[in-house]
Amino acid sequence: MQHVQLGRTGLPVSRLCLGTMTFGLQCDEDLSFAILDAAAEAGFTFLDTADVYPLGTTLDGVGRTEEIVGRWLRGKRDGFIVATKCVGAMSRRRWDRGASRKHIIDAVDASLRRLDTDYLDLYQLHSPDPNTPIDETLQALDDVVRQGKVRYVGCSNFPAWELARAIGRSEVLGTARFDSVQPRYNLLYRRNELELFPLCERDGVGVIPYNPIAGGLLSGKHRGDAPPDEGTRFTLGTAAERYQDRYWHPTEFETIEALRPLAAEAGISMVTLAVAWTLAQPAVTSPIIGASKPEQLADSVAALDVQLDEDLYAALDRLTAPYLASAELR
Repeated sequence: MQHVQLGRTGLPVSRLCLGTMTFGLQCDEDLSFAILDAAAEAGFTFLDTADVYPLGTTLDGVGRTEEIVGRWLRGKRDGFIVATKCVGAMSRRRWDRGASRKHIIDAVDASLRRLDTDYLDLYQLHSPDPNTPIDETLQALDDVVRQGKVRYVGCSNFPAWELARAIGRSEVLGTARFDSVQPRYNLLYRRNELELFPLCERDGVGVIPYNPIAGGLLSGKHRGDAPPDEGTRFTLGTAAERYQDRYWHPTEFETIEALRPLAAEAGISMVTLAVAWTLAQPAVTSPIIGASKPEQLADSVAALDVQLDEDLYAALDRLTAPYLASAELR
């Protein structure tokens, strides 16, 4: 497994990051442990989770993923870079959400307890909070860094203009700044190439994209003329509607069918093709790889050894160019 620096920081992270949002709903604890074991064996040292995971669960189930990851990490915490996110909606109280000082401080402590650790390597805001001034958020994040509870801070789902503004305000305030961003990105969703990625390259922000295989659609296992398989991200809990809205459309399935022969001609799986293409983007630091079975990691790991030739890369670029300028923000 290769390792690369996270943005402008001195922190090396594995070239692939293990995503854990399936743990605790789609995967029980034994299966989650098996996936974590397989990832560790393959050389993953970068783990990503969130206080609201498992994705798709009810309010009573949130936090379960961090607890599972924390139990697995016992005795081996120092061997991994652990990232989590502050989401909110962790209870029915109005102040237990968003990016206020109160919620960030409370949420950090709660994640530390669930993960059974005394520090977090990377702490990220899951999304912008329009109800809290960014200065308040940045100063609260700076406090938890200075207290030693957090090493680095980042964000997720921030558009370029909000990330740029946050970086500017952190420079003015003299606070810790966002050293990473976690955007949605794959062959079927390329909008972030337009503004976000150039900003990240210019300002040294690490890019940790999620959904590199579009929730499983880019694996090629789904068909547009049939309903999604039970037990997949397109049918589970509260996440099902979101994922169907993002990807379950005739245009996306037409693209899948056009990608299928390109992968076959290259002699690789569609998952390997999709992940290799993501890794080939200069701004990308470490794509987040999810799995519901240990054996699913193999095709993503294989992408580390794939060098897309110029003709294949150009064909992929032409085929998926419409997803660059799509007006739909699903």
